[in-house]
Amino acid sequence: MGRMSALKDRLRADLTTAIKARDELRSSTLRMVLTSITNAEVAGKEARELSDDDILGVLSSEAKRRREAATAFHDGGREEMAAKEAAEGEVIAEYLPAPLTEAEIVELVTAAVAQTGAAEEGMRAMGKVMGVVTPQVKGRADGGVVAAEVRRQLG
Repeated sequence: MGRMSALKDRLRADLTTAIKARDELRSSTLRMVLTSITNAEVAGKEARELSDDDILGVLSSEAKRRREAATAFHDGGREEMAAKEAAEGEVIAEYLPAPLTEAEIVELVTAAVAQTGAAEEGMRAMGKVMGVVTPQVKGRADGGVVAAEVRRQLG
């Protein structure tokens, strides 16, 4: 197939290291992540090699899944499970770019509103603004947070 993803190579190498170090949490988390990547590669009509960007997308949704599960377990009073999910999330977060600060999100949205001339259109232009901002924040900010900021600036 195509050129191997550097990020996937790093995940595989780190998995090997974790197994040798008998680091259960790290090895099981990386195994799950690599399985998700493989599933994404074989999803759809034909198998394909994922790019680093695609893999960041997978990592990002895996991290989000862990955050949501941790919250759910925490709310259900199952602290042990919540802690496990949170710990897995931290392992995954090491492979994601640094998350954007609230100020950086505000800045990106402001620039996108200016770029698309959406200020006069109000909420009708939300899709246009999101279309510009989404690729810039991919894997670095929660879509809901970004959408809320777009709404705040347009509304």
